[in-house]
Amino acid sequence: MKPNQPNQSFDPDDLYLYSLRKMAESNIDKNRIPLTNLLNLRAFLYKADDLIRYNDDTYAIIVMDIAGFKLVNEFCSRTDGDALLKYISDCFRVYENDKTAVAHFRADIFALCIPFKQETELIAIVNRLSEQIKSFPIACKILPAFGICIASDKTVSASTIQDCAFMAQKTVKGKYFANYAFFDKSMHDKMLWEKKIENTFDEALAGDQFQLYIQPKVDMNSGKIIGGEALVRWVQPETGIIPPGEFIPVLEKNASIIDLDKHIWEKTFSFISQLKAKHNIEVPISINLSRMHAYDKHLVETLKSFSSYYQVSPSLVPLELTESAYSENEELMYQKIKALKACGFLFSMDDFGCGYSTMNMLVSQPVDEVKIDRAFLFHIANPKSQTLVRHTISMLHDLDLPIIAEGVENNEQKTLLTEWGCRFAQGFLFHKPMPAESFRQLLLQQSLD
Repeated sequence: MKPNQPNQSFDPDDLYLYSLRKMAESNIDKNRIPLTNLLNLRAFLYKADDLIRYNDDTYAIIVMDIAGFKLVNEFCSRTDGDALLKYISDCFRVYENDKTAVAHFRADIFALCIPFKQETELIAIVNRLSEQIKSFPIACKILPAFGICIASDKTVSASTIQDCAFMAQKTVKGKYFANYAFFDKSMHDKMLWEKKIENTFDEALAGDQFQLYIQPKVDMNSGKIIGGEALVRWVQPETGIIPPGEFIPVLEKNASIIDLDKHIWEKTFSFISQLKAKHNIEVPISINLSRMHAYDKHLVETLKSFSSYYQVSPSLVPLELTESAYSENEELMYQKIKALKACGFLFSMDDFGCGYSTMNMLVSQPVDEVKIDRAFLFHIANPKSQTLVRHTISMLHDLDLPIIAEGVENNEQKTLLTEWGCRFAQGFLFHKPMPAESFRQLLLQQSLD
């Protein structure tokens, strides 16, 4: 039943949507973007909700974004950028009628809510729009990406459908050989999983479900443990251990990774302090910094306070950073590392060799140690790979930088690395990541040997 049918009762949701629709219709000029004269986000969602819910047709929402649109304004001009947006709006406006909703949300983000019978119709629309947009005469290369979500359930809000379309769109944004993606079950499952992580994180953190694990670092000549790397495992009472690869990317998206890192850092400082107090054992245990810490105003003070409170020398807690940690905001991160080094912390370059600018970082950043990325060892039987690894080790020795090889998993790798002068390593050949207590027992046993 449509809410505008007279002399019939309808539920509160119908009344609410009806009032929203009338509000949008009566204020249509206020609900359009001045530059393009297309519906803004609010008006689009009003109309899309109404279309999807009160029509027999099956609808889909298509969203579009352009990869690197900011560069258009920077390398061309703002005038050219606005001209492009007006042109795109004209391409989308072709589909505007009483049974569709066409919108310009902001910047280069456009959307279309449209009925269809076959998915091929939607594909034809995005391909047509893509070709038209790419043909716009401008000095910058234009690469539009589309996400499509089908409104298969009329009770689901247009806002949710739009979010799903954006999720699909992100999987192809910036790709040259794919310009659209449909939201599917795998994306739906991923979205539910990420929401579950977000919704349960605070409780899990308060409940001490995130446990300190440590992967030993060893001297390959003697087999002795010379240090460790602090890692995290989510030990959930119902499901057991959740691998970090499943929750860390989610926590990095919403910046909760900063709270988790502080939790693990404090456990690490406490663990090192107990080793010294109870067993008179001192070994360095490195901690990882993520790219989000470039924006953490309290990073330096947090690490200094842990060092002071637990009476642990900063030199016993090296800071491991990957190249990606700098890519977020190199200058901010550099200033923080510089301040921490002044306090006595050491800097370990993690995953050396996997990024395009790692060589430059050896010159420009205050490196105290280099961890050779495990990818270097995958094809170590190949003569070319051997040459590359051998010369990399030689170069790092010439720079007087300590080296740790990551991902050592077999004796062939160990033999070649030691022949080439790499003495220290991490890897399953020696030890897997383990609970902190297991690491403690290894150290105690080693002290007795």
